[in-house]
Amino acid sequence: MPTHIKIIVSLLTLLAGAIFYYFEAQYGRANVATVGAALSVFMVLAMWIFPEAGDRAKRK
Repeated sequence: MPTHIKIIVSLLTLLAGAIFYYFEAQYGRANVATVGAALSVFMVLAMWIFPEAGDRAKRK
């Protein structure tokens, strides 16, 4: 995936996580908000750390 698309997806994921955290902390359960925020950060980190799955024959 190109870097500029990863940046956009990362920002959107973190924005969605922040919105979820805000509303869940205000009107729901705080522990669920924390898990949701941690999950969104983990998803962004995993996208940047782990390589994409694909056909190994195309890479060579």
